[in-house]
Amino acid sequence: MADISQQLREQVLQARSSGEKLNIVGGGSKAFIGREPNPKARILDMSGHTGIVDYHPVELVMTVRAGTPLSDIEAALAEQGQALHFESPHFGSGSTIGGTLACNLSGPSRPWAGSVRDQVLGIRLLNGKGEHLRFGGEVMKNVAGYDVSRLQAGALGTLGAITEISLKVMPRHAASLTLVQDMAMDEVLHYMNSRTAEPKPITAACWVDGKVYLRLSGAKSAVEATAQKWSGNVMEQGDAFWRSVQDMQHEFFSDKDAPLWRFSVGSTATNPALDGDWFIDWAGAQRWYRGTAELSDMEPLARAAGGQVSLFRGGDRSGEVMHSQPNALKMIQRRMKASFDPDGIFNPGRLYSWL
Repeated sequence: MADISQQLREQVLQARSSGEKLNIVGGGSKAFIGREPNPKARILDMSGHTGIVDYHPVELVMTVRAGTPLSDIEAALAEQGQALHFESPHFGSGSTIGGTLACNLSGPSRPWAGSVRDQVLGIRLLNGKGEHLRFGGEVMKNVAGYDVSRLQAGALGTLGAITEISLKVMPRHAASLTLVQDMAMDEVLHYMNSRTAEPKPITAACWVDGKVYLRLSGAKSAVEATAQKWSGNVMEQGDAFWRSVQDMQHEFFSDKDAPLWRFSVGSTATNPALDGDWFIDWAGAQRWYRGTAELSDMEPLARAAGGQVSLFRGGDRSGEVMHSQPNALKMIQRRMKASFDPDGIFNPGRLYSWL
């Protein structure tokens, strides 16, 4: 455990006075997300800012420094029979909670358990003026007005350096099993959405390589009763399968250099007509596509499906990789950037070229 917030603050103040830019880096496991980092910027290394600051198992609240590895947090929670239900992906042993929030990364349970953004109660943040600010708290009633804490989710560090996060945690499920069966892609969206509409303990639903996987988690009696009612075979290595999906270690994601597109769309929307391989997750709300394409060609397909698309990994990252924004939202985002980081110190151009 180490609190290096003062050293980090001094580096921000020095960068501001000298006109330098800063690339915020934690464990470095998510460096592929967003546009290419500014090569002229200095590194603001958050990896030494670690440790569990406070943990109240009875209150289901944990406060941690941003550089704390996810593995350390999960181990501490497991000792108390608790977990992070948003199932953040581990892209390596160095994956940190700060990077997880900055990238807004959640795993297979996202539609049912909520995202990392939904579990944030409060943060501490170093802004571009070197001010160490606190937003929110450790209970939901502290969240009023503009929810600055959750605003950091997906901002890729462009609004400041997160130093501390307070999170809701949850008890571990008493039982869990996975049902698997063969199914064509043109049938699976209706099937998964029909299943998720039932009042059953479903916590994950995906399709890949001609098979649909449904995970049931909760009270043992409810899990077993649902498994007997629904079709599909119980998967022996169900936990390992979902861990591979969570950490994007499944074979579908094995080529880390090939373009990987992420569609966030309506769960019942018709799948975009693209030649290539698909991985359908979140009961249809998140769809991964492997194939070479242009963002300008993908965006109309995503809009037609009621959502957005981004080039998540691989491909050319010198141009835009996130779904384009209307002018009104651009104006709001620029104003937010100017408020938190008036000199544009943090992660310039990482989210959008114009931010």
